[in-house]
Amino acid sequence: MISEQLAGKRIAITGSTGFLGTALVERLLRQVPDCHLVLLIRPGRRSNPDQRARREIFRNDAFSRLLGELGKDQFWEEVDRRVTVIAGDVGTDGLGLDADGARAFADCDVVIHSAATVSFDAPLDGAVEVNLLGPTRIVQTLHELGAAPHLVAVSTCYVAGNRRGSAPEQLLSDSPFHIDVDWRAEVKAARRTRADFDAESRSAERLEQFRADARHELGAAGTPLLSAKTEQLRQRWVSEQLVEAGRARAASLGWPDAYAYTKALGERALDESRGDVPVSIVRPSIIESAWAEPRPGWIKGFRMAEPIIISYARGLLKEFPGVPEGVIDVIPVDLVVASIIAVAAKGAASDGSIEITQVASGTRNPLHYRRLVDLVSTWFTENPLYDRKGQPISVPEWSFPGRGAVERQLERVQKNLDRADKALKLLPLRGRQAMINAEVEDRREQVSRAMGYVKIYGAYAECEALYGVDNLLALQDSLDDGDKEPFACDPAIVDWSHYVREVHLPSVVEHARVKTTGERSDPDARTRRLRARVLAPERHLAAFDLENTIIASNVVFSYAWLATRNLPPRDRMRFTIKTLGEAPGLLALDQRDRTDFLRHFYRRYDGASVAEMDRLGQELLADHILTKAFPAALRRVREHRRMGHRTVLITGALDIVVKPLGPLFDDVICSEMSQLEGRYTGELLAVPPTGEVRAQALRDFADANGFDLAESVAYADSSSDLPLLDAVGFPVAVNPETRLASMAAKRGWLIENWSKAGAGTDKWLPLGPLPTPRKSRR
Repeated sequence: MISEQLAGKRIAITGSTGFLGTALVERLLRQVPDCHLVLLIRPGRRSNPDQRARREIFRNDAFSRLLGELGKDQFWEEVDRRVTVIAGDVGTDGLGLDADGARAFADCDVVIHSAATVSFDAPLDGAVEVNLLGPTRIVQTLHELGAAPHLVAVSTCYVAGNRRGSAPEQLLSDSPFHIDVDWRAEVKAARRTRADFDAESRSAERLEQFRADARHELGAAGTPLLSAKTEQLRQRWVSEQLVEAGRARAASLGWPDAYAYTKALGERALDESRGDVPVSIVRPSIIESAWAEPRPGWIKGFRMAEPIIISYARGLLKEFPGVPEGVIDVIPVDLVVASIIAVAAKGAASDGSIEITQVASGTRNPLHYRRLVDLVSTWFTENPLYDRKGQPISVPEWSFPGRGAVERQLERVQKNLDRADKALKLLPLRGRQAMINAEVEDRREQVSRAMGYVKIYGAYAECEALYGVDNLLALQDSLDDGDKEPFACDPAIVDWSHYVREVHLPSVVEHARVKTTGERSDPDARTRRLRARVLAPERHLAAFDLENTIIASNVVFSYAWLATRNLPPRDRMRFTIKTLGEAPGLLALDQRDRTDFLRHFYRRYDGASVAEMDRLGQELLADHILTKAFPAALRRVREHRRMGHRTVLITGALDIVVKPLGPLFDDVICSEMSQLEGRYTGELLAVPPTGEVRAQALRDFADANGFDLAESVAYADSSSDLPLLDAVGFPVAVNPETRLASMAAKRGWLIENWSKAGAGTDKWLPLGPLPTPRKSRR
């Protein structure tokens, strides 16, 4: 019996926080009651390995069955008694073990290595460090510790590459299709490739392009955010180049991607490095949701097929490549887990060789691509997903084209959407109109994901290799009668029609959280939920921008009103004509740098009478601002004050304009100009509170008054306000322009579209000097 063979054994497991690893831990705790588990877990950025284990493993619904059988208290007692967590990382030489961890690792009787970079589009160097070098680092560490436990290394059937026909259970070096590649040279090349791309990303030309792309995305968001976005784009570019480099290198050697390529070389490196460590290799095909254990349909995260299935069901993936008569080799996770445990219990080959067990369905119980598509299509025809309007989504009929044709079609759509995005960002759209751009960006992301699916998974849909499972079937036959059912690993037990229709698809839909009924969803429900959080009593502070947030106006309109207040119509017309010539330059400056724009524009106040501006400021409130105010904004300020929240107006507008609004808020932070002999100089006393300066001013205000910005709210309308919005826990985009509308939608922020009280429009947009004699300064 397996439970007897592993009784009293200490079993180390890498990759226990992953899909396969979690299922493995659950099965060992539940069905092998006398073994002790040592989980090697990489520390997180904000959590230690023990915290990660509790959150990512034991609180997963995989343990619901065991939790129900034992009860909560006994379950956690069992975990504490039978599980030891140690900090470690297979991507680091020596596994990153401390002294205690090294002792715990060395004392193990079995090591099951399931940690891997499982993404099929992983950067080349990352896949090399974990998939290729990970197994070798384990045996090297065991050698250093003087230990030789049975190592069960989890690989993949796809190490066989893009071959057609038989792929038996043998080392690649024994295959007639063997390609002699020096794995050490591949490691050096991958690291050098990372360094080369990193160096290229720092060239002047590349950095200028990243900076331009950051500005296109964020607008005038301020130097810190633009710099952070530029660096993010640089790192993303390096990662993308490494993904393409991995794909190209893998393809040149006959593998579908960097995952299969690095796993194949990892096997070779392990064979050469293992020394006296007994090794077995288990090669699953594509692992999917559980057939029966711990419950039918159990899955953790989205695997390979799920995003494709959901995109198809939503009508987003109109075509997908593949060979209709080819085999899609998928295997339920519980069959893989059973195979690994059975191999661990059986022990390594007595002759010292590496025994390979492939856990695949293709030769024993094949699922053909056309049959899979038909099962999925029929199920979603009977159980359609629904769009936002409550209408059922009709699934497309695939014609199984080649990858090239699908990629070209998606590239054409992508280019059209890119053009639309660029054009929309140039238009002065706000509020609901600006949300058109958010919809275009959402569509762009959908097309980009579809393109990724085709590139990443298309090769697997076209794969025609047939993986032999002779050792797997022999393993099943060798099981004791009492183990044949609980540790069943024969793929023949899977009824594909039942599995796809009754087990897998319902589970996929449940985890995808998609709309499965025709009930029209309340479009405002989410807004109400977010609004309730914003107005919760526990909020500390509410910060408001002024222009296009409280009033439908800006510094140009305010200046125009002040400048033309006492001018005759003819002079006003002259100012209007001048506006047409100056507007493009001012707009470009504003989009480039809000602070520079304000400094430049406020020079126009040079020589203006302070007394006259104070008088006109009061008239401006009544004649201009109140007719352009958003009533909903004024009500929101009052709501916050009623809730006991501190309210602050923080704006780059001048105190001349802002002063009359003072009574509405608890505090006001704004721009101020210097004065000389009763007249304004046109020069500011300090950097205007815009961009990152505004965010810092809010932080300083919060610190001085004991407020927690994580419990505070900010309202603003433009991407230049991103530093302010990012500074608080509850950002609100008000009448957002296109860039902010897109970002707010992506980040799940509350979006408010407020209308002004009057329907009138501004008659004049003059940009001339104030009608006040300029007095020279001393």
